[in-house]
Amino acid sequence: MKAVRIHKFHEPPVIDEVAEPKITGPLDVIVKIGGAGVCRTDLHIIEGQWDSRMGTPLPYILGHENAGWVHEVGSAVTNVAVGDTVILHPTPTDGLCHACRAGDDMHCENSTFPGLSTDGGMAEYLLTSARACVKLDPKTQPKDVAALADAGITAYHAVRKALPLLYPGTTAVVIGAGGLGHIGVQCLAALSATNIIVVDRNPEALKLAEQLGADHTVVADGRHVDAVKDLTNGKGAHVVLDFVAEQGAEMDGWNMTGAAGSYYVIGYGGTLTVPTLDIISTERNVIGNIVGTYNELAELMALAEAGKVTLHTRTYPLTAAPDALADLDAGRVRGRAILVPE
Repeated sequence: MKAVRIHKFHEPPVIDEVAEPKITGPLDVIVKIGGAGVCRTDLHIIEGQWDSRMGTPLPYILGHENAGWVHEVGSAVTNVAVGDTVILHPTPTDGLCHACRAGDDMHCENSTFPGLSTDGGMAEYLLTSARACVKLDPKTQPKDVAALADAGITAYHAVRKALPLLYPGTTAVVIGAGGLGHIGVQCLAALSATNIIVVDRNPEALKLAEQLGADHTVVADGRHVDAVKDLTNGKGAHVVLDFVAEQGAEMDGWNMTGAAGSYYVIGYGGTLTVPTLDIISTERNVIGNIVGTYNELAELMALAEAGKVTLHTRTYPLTAAPDALADLDAGRVRGRAILVPE
């Protein structure tokens, strides 16, 4: 089968011909990929930023946002059958550790992360587990929802954590209306009555945010922190969801957060430098976010199938993966890029 593999960090991936995965365990599932999302994390992986945490042997297959059709199942699989349409939770889990038992499976002690720690889904087939499969309406096209497997669940997870703080009359700022942020805006609009302010440097992204439920949009032009303060009567936001968190956005996010407010970090790459006096004197919170639970992915798919969350995508053939990654890196992709095997 064809697969998109990294051979060396700091070099573009290549399209290789590799062996198809095989069932080896009773709960294994092989999925025929119908769509694999292209994520900024893939750019960070290529740069080697995840190597110290994952130590993944090279070469390996990229792709951690995957959806498709069940192709083959292990002997003990009962929740899905061959032919079912599925989206895959990005971290197959053991179901036995304390985190899994507590419903916090994203922190499973023995999980894998296809596309980061093992071979991923930028290929024709992917080996995963029964526990990772969320069964979808058979009318759902995998290429239309694949990016919800990571970008979607990450945005939803952050919004869901913030919901108790977002009662009517509050303000939430979304920094970055790109691949994750445009999903975050929809989740906020669907699940809360908060006032939504979206900040982005791209006017087209802001137009999309307005269509998706933003109450106000602000161009990131160097005066955007003051603009957010003006929109919040000088107080700052109750919640800031930072889908960028690099190149200065991380400090902007902190400075937009009001007293007793919460700054949710979803993007990464930058460094937040904050005097501890500023933290205690204002009681502002910094909250990290990554991925989400299996149940949160199932909840997000319920929103998606009800038409309340939609992905804005641009598809590429699997063999054009280097082009998709280059377009993403250059800011030429609005929404999400999706690879579709021929």
